[in-house]
Amino acid sequence: MADAAEMAEREEPPAEPGSGSGSGPGPGPGPGLELELEPERPELRFEDEDVQHEEEILRNPFSVRCWLRYAQARQKGPRQRLNLLFERALRELPGSYKLWYQYLRQRRQQVKGRCPTDPAYEEANACHERALVFMHKMPRIWLDYCQFLVEQGRITRTRRTFDRALRALPITQHHRVWPLYLQFVRRYPLPETAVRVYRRFLKLSPESAEEYVGYLRSVGRLDEAAVRLARLVNDERFVSKEGKSNYQLWQELCELLSQHPERVRSLDAGAIIRGGLTRFTDQLGRLWGALADCYIRSGHFEKARDVYEEAVQTVMTVRDFTQVFDSYAQFEESVIAAKMETVAELGKEEDEEVELELRLARFEQLMARRPLLLNSVLLRQNPHNVHEWHKRVQLYQGRPERIINTYTEAVRTVDPFKATGRPHGLWVAFARFYEDNGQLDDARTILTKATRVRFRQVEDLAAVWCEFGEMELRHENYDEALRILRKATALPAKRAEYFDSTEPVQNRLYKSLKVWSMLADLEESLGTFQSTKAVYDRILDLRIATPQIVINYGLFLEEHGYFEESFKAYERGIALFRWPNVADIWHTYLTKFVTRYGGRKLERARDLFEQALDGCPPKYAKTIYLLYARLEEQFGLARHAMAVYERATRAVLPAQRHDMFNIYIKRAAELYGVTHTRPIYQKAIEVLGDDAARELCLRFADMECKLGEVDRARAIYTYCSQICDPRITGTFWQTWKDFEIRHGNEDTIREMLRIKRSVQATYNTQVNFMASQMLKVYSNATGTVSDLAPGQSGLDDMKLLEQRAEQLAAEAQRDLPPPKDKVLFVRAEGPREALAALSPQGNPDEIDLGDEDEPEPDEVPLEQKRVPSSVFGGLKDD
Repeated sequence: MADAAEMAEREEPPAEPGSGSGSGPGPGPGPGLELELEPERPELRFEDEDVQHEEEILRNPFSVRCWLRYAQARQKGPRQRLNLLFERALRELPGSYKLWYQYLRQRRQQVKGRCPTDPAYEEANACHERALVFMHKMPRIWLDYCQFLVEQGRITRTRRTFDRALRALPITQHHRVWPLYLQFVRRYPLPETAVRVYRRFLKLSPESAEEYVGYLRSVGRLDEAAVRLARLVNDERFVSKEGKSNYQLWQELCELLSQHPERVRSLDAGAIIRGGLTRFTDQLGRLWGALADCYIRSGHFEKARDVYEEAVQTVMTVRDFTQVFDSYAQFEESVIAAKMETVAELGKEEDEEVELELRLARFEQLMARRPLLLNSVLLRQNPHNVHEWHKRVQLYQGRPERIINTYTEAVRTVDPFKATGRPHGLWVAFARFYEDNGQLDDARTILTKATRVRFRQVEDLAAVWCEFGEMELRHENYDEALRILRKATALPAKRAEYFDSTEPVQNRLYKSLKVWSMLADLEESLGTFQSTKAVYDRILDLRIATPQIVINYGLFLEEHGYFEESFKAYERGIALFRWPNVADIWHTYLTKFVTRYGGRKLERARDLFEQALDGCPPKYAKTIYLLYARLEEQFGLARHAMAVYERATRAVLPAQRHDMFNIYIKRAAELYGVTHTRPIYQKAIEVLGDDAARELCLRFADMECKLGEVDRARAIYTYCSQICDPRITGTFWQTWKDFEIRHGNEDTIREMLRIKRSVQATYNTQVNFMASQMLKVYSNATGTVSDLAPGQSGLDDMKLLEQRAEQLAAEAQRDLPPPKDKVLFVRAEGPREALAALSPQGNPDEIDLGDEDEPEPDEVPLEQKRVPSSVFGGLKDD
């Protein structure tokens, strides 16, 4: 410091008054000064740019900016000159943070890369110590100094410097020091020092306890780590900085306790893990495994086995059971393997072999118990699961005592209102078990108790009574079976509705159709006619009958010759039901009535059919109308039958009208002749859809052709053409063309082609219809329109449709016949004999409708047919 001050005095000589050129006081040096500084010229040599900075400093010695600019200018100069400059500056401004910061950084950079024992490090440390005299409240200075000491490897001095920093700085700045301090203590294998430092740190930042626990585990201090981790788990206000939940912390604690039981002495591992069993019920499997692992590592194998047994008897889920059982089996395997190695090393001793056999038998028993243990888990999870109780009984096959105990426990445990499955199945299976073993009285006792159980549904109680009766039937106790079922169907003291869940099922059993049906079957087989009839009447009175019950009752009465009684039964059943449930009863009733009486009670039969058709839905009307029409045909009047058929065409579903019209036409032709079907055809064509109407038009026209009514047939073709698009109904137009070739002339063919073009133009104007139909045709043939030109869509599809329309128009143009000079009209009326006589004679004006390449025929072949007798119907005598 004295040398620096001396050099500063030499660099800045004081101005003497009267020196210079005589123009007043000034900084100019005199001759004497030059002689005095001459020996030190090399140290005081200034560069040209330094003069400016020196003058600026002389003017502003307390300006930090001037000193920093001067230091910046000397960065590339010698280190001694730069250090001397900072010393001069700090002598003037000892409290400047910027000057100290820059100076200390320069001193650290100057010793960078040198050996830690170099004296320059001590000089730099001394500069830092001098700086801290003034900068002891500046955390940056402390941090840089501490980091500088850490790099030097001076452990004790560094630790003491960190402690001084923490004492000097306010507590709000400690968070900047502690990370570096902790990093320093973790850097060296000094666990005791690090533990003491961490304990001090946790007083300031308790939320960083996880970091401390991690360090303790890394240095092997597991006991203190477990204690700290237990505190964190028990602290409900603790929030993990690493985002861990309380369960994850607990899992780490259990892992620590279970894997290192011999090194953790301050905590009771068993009590802690058992506390977790009640706290984290969704992870019981892992916690039980950790507890057993703790005992295994401690060498307490019997305790570990007890823990496993307790675990498999208490876990509630299949997942936990699987984890515990696998661990249990692995433990037993490892014990057996270790025992076998011991026997192999020590030789075969009797005690060792016995113990090994015992362990093998224990392991085999454990594996054999697995299905039963798993079933116990499922039953603990849901003790009202009927299916699992049945599976448990199957697991005890061959062990009657176990089966009886299981059934007894099942019927006591299962609550019918909470049961999963049919709870009555347990009682039935229990009674069946006694029955199969010849203990019929015990089976009756079980079923009798079952009839007093309050089941949730009436069907369960009904199944018990039916099983009771079937058991008696299997042992040929027919009277007892009848007595049981009659008892089951007896009226209770307090009647209740079948679906009234507030009443016990015993008060609602008398309306169970299942029990009544079985009783009716038994009465038919074992009872008398009167008792059976009384059962069926009771079923109808209770209004619980089904259409099948009514039909069975009617058939039963019919078998015994009570036809009118059977018809009354059918009528009672019809009164109970509505459409569509009553459809089967009506069909059976009408069929049986017509079969019984035929035409003797025709008016009564007609009334029945009218009643059946009153309110009948169209879906079920077809069968009844056909039965009605057949009745009129066989026993009534033909005109009545035709009226029924005509009503049927209006009453059935639209999808059935086509079939109904076909039947109507066929029956009308058989009864009245073909000519009577014309109005039927006309009405059908008006009512039906286009496809069905097109078919009927072709049939109608064919009939007219057979009758010789060519003009009528042509009119029918003309009418039908309005619903036939030439692009999709080519069959119709070909049929009409063949008709005109056989019966027409040039004008009629020309008229047909004109109509065809007109119809095609009409459909062409309907763009949407045309597009949909064309797409339909193309999709049926080759896929879609887009498939015809892959990669194109939108306007390309419309373009393809237009091209197709042009092709159809061209085809229609080619169908035009070539013009002729003369036209010959074919007679549509006249005797067939005259036409036959004219046929051999050649017609010179015959129209050629064939291809140009074919030779023209010499004569027109005409077919000759007799008028069918069906035309005259019943008017012509045989």
